[in-house]
Amino acid sequence: MAAINISIMLSHHPNHNTSSSTTRAFFSPLKTLHIPSFSSNSTFSNFSSISCKKPNSRSFRSSIISSSFRKLSETDPVSVPTETTAQEVAAKVPSESGVYAVYDKKDDLQFIGISRNVAASVSAHLKLVPDLCFSVKVGVVSDPDRTALTNAWKSWMEEHISNTGRVPPGNESGNTTWIRRLQKKPDLRLTPGRHVQLTVPLEELIDQLVKENKVVAFIKGSRSAPQCGFSQRVVGILESHGVDFESVNVLDEDYNSGLRETLKKYSNWPTFPQVFVKGELVGGCDILSSMEEKGELAKLFQK
Repeated sequence: MAAINISIMLSHHPNHNTSSSTTRAFFSPLKTLHIPSFSSNSTFSNFSSISCKKPNSRSFRSSIISSSFRKLSETDPVSVPTETTAQEVAAKVPSESGVYAVYDKKDDLQFIGISRNVAASVSAHLKLVPDLCFSVKVGVVSDPDRTALTNAWKSWMEEHISNTGRVPPGNESGNTTWIRRLQKKPDLRLTPGRHVQLTVPLEELIDQLVKENKVVAFIKGSRSAPQCGFSQRVVGILESHGVDFESVNVLDEDYNSGLRETLKKYSNWPTFPQVFVKGELVGGCDILSSMEEKGELAKLFQK
């Protein structure tokens, strides 16, 4: 069997577009418009977990993986056959950050990935490459940063290469089957820039946006890198249920200047995130979490 350059392989790790700064404009013309939570859920207590120590140095903390994190070979697989819906995946697979390995029907490892929302990534794989998805192994990363996630991914990759002498097909250099297709939608921008005078009031732009798109989430940060736990949770819920939604970063003062205060008045809701469905405010993180626990979200998004 041919030797494999592990150092080159490990430099080619999955990237789910977490640092992309690309955004889409909502402003004129409107017709040009066309998306991991960190929640703790005991339902997924059987999944392996990485817990990071908490010294003062963030980089030092993220480089330490506890011995409780299971090896790839020791992690139990979860069946996700082709007919599994996004809601069923969300019930089986954690919507937290972590590393995951996807196997086909022959139990051959096809891809090892990292994600801020494992359930959402698995759902996307099932939709795009169903013939290659039959079961998945998951290792949840507790209190993660990018380095901790990458280290977790490397540990599983190194184990697989050590045992088989090869890289999973989906992780081979040049293979875009699993990675490129999972890039998230960019966030919407409501204005062309803070120094450009609007010809339409900001409140009217908000009204058009929520009425012309089925689901809109106003969050702190981008959908690929939310900047608060509540926004992270909301993005995770929507993605794990396979919802096609638009996102708007209320902290973007360059292209959404004044949005936070204007939106509070428009919705009569003082906090963020805010989720609208067909022009109507549903609520924030607490309400969506409660609806998810009661099994009410599927019906809401199917209306």
